Amino acid sequence: MEILMSQFFGALYGFLAIVLGAFGAHALKKRFTAEQLSSFETGVKYQMYHALLLLMLSFNLSFNTTLETVVISFFILGTLLFSFSIYGLCLTGAAGKKWKWLGPVTPLGGLLLAGGWAGLIYLFIKDFVF
Repeated sequence: MEILMSQFFGALYGFLAIVLGAFGAHALKKRFTAEQLSSFETGVKYQMYHALLLLMLSFNLSFNTTLETVVISFFILGTLLFSFSIYGLCLTGAAGKKWKWLGPVTPLGGLLLAGGWAGLIYLFIKDFVF
């Protein structure tokens, strides 16, 4: 089940990164400030990086441990919170009605992504160090 979840979200996030990246580059370019466009692009980049990571991990992890499942869950939820809160902040800011409550969501997503990477590091070194 975790393999399918990882593959599904990897493919979904990859697809949406392409669509949102094109949308940002073409439709939003004239509506966004340079700062908003840069932030939007950061969200797209991180989303694509983690889409590819989810796909790679789905083919390389056995998902026999709770830690492997937690790592994947952190990447899925972290990407959602990080990238999509950035999109929301940029879009609502450009409309003049910025949803400020999304501000704290972005670092929470980043923290989950960092936690996923830390868990991945542990998975790779645990047999050699501990």
